[in-house]
Amino acid sequence: MSKKCNAVFEGGGVRGIGHVGAVCRMEQAGWQFEDTAGSSAGAIIAALLAAGYTGEELKKEFARTDYLKFKGKDFPDYFGMLGKSLSFLISLGIYNTDELEDWIDELLHRKGMRHFGDLQKTGRKLKITASDLTKKHLLVFPDDLAEFGVSPEKFCIASAVRMSVSIPVFFEPVRWRDQTGEEHLIVDGGLLSNYPLWLLDDLKNHLSYPTFGFKFIEERERCISRICHARPNALDYVKSIVATSLDALDNYHLSERDYQRTIRISAVVGREEDRHKVSAMDFDISREDSQALFKNGWNGAERFLHRWNFEEWKKKYGAKDHSHFR
Repeated sequence: MSKKCNAVFEGGGVRGIGHVGAVCRMEQAGWQFEDTAGSSAGAIIAALLAAGYTGEELKKEFARTDYLKFKGKDFPDYFGMLGKSLSFLISLGIYNTDELEDWIDELLHRKGMRHFGDLQKTGRKLKITASDLTKKHLLVFPDDLAEFGVSPEKFCIASAVRMSVSIPVFFEPVRWRDQTGEEHLIVDGGLLSNYPLWLLDDLKNHLSYPTFGFKFIEERERCISRICHARPNALDYVKSIVATSLDALDNYHLSERDYQRTIRISAVVGREEDRHKVSAMDFDISREDSQALFKNGWNGAERFLHRWNFEEWKKKYGAKDHSHFR
């Protein structure tokens, strides 16, 4: 029997395949996703589920996707580290996200869901976060589109996702002008809130059916960091700094209430001496690691289903005021 739920997905770069594994297990258990939200890679999963994709469809799509194509190159990028440095100085990012936006837009188009207006007709809600570096605050789409004088009905979902996944330094920021003509630099939503579980708590149905969070976790056991295998170059160093910063966000602000409704997914894969953590920016991820992440997501959802009881959760946490501010 189908059971409704809302879902919020943490950012995680290429680790998003772990979210897909968890989604597949939840759907197998009879859960049906209604309203969704996410940051960065989590925004991709949230948008595609909102458009009508199933976990199995996402699994097939991600399995045949070459993530390296999302590192869109401008002319200077073809000249090694010097070119990448020049690209950063010119565009404030090493790679562009043109290919990534086109891929998301194509997937959404297959389901007839290109604009937020298309989604509104289904009755489902989608919330996507991004970070406004100019104003130094969190943006939530489509809610904050009015700030830029844009109608949500005509705004492309893929454009919102593009802003949410624009990892600072690694990807170029999206440059966007507001109604006064001021240019805003918009980057990865994970920079300010990588796990925005609160996003759907203001919806009237959040106590009619649960809101689940999907989050990557750090394992206590020792694992190998890929960056330590050889002397890192400047790009590896920057990637490591950015990835560490994104991973650290929200980890120390998870209340017991939210912890209990979070599906925790390990980002560590491999066996024995090759055990290692997959970074958000490992765009050259192997098929074996991708499959292992999917399995980690499946197993994380499996463990969660064994302990989850919505009635007990509501009795303990549902009657309290849990307003959030941003």
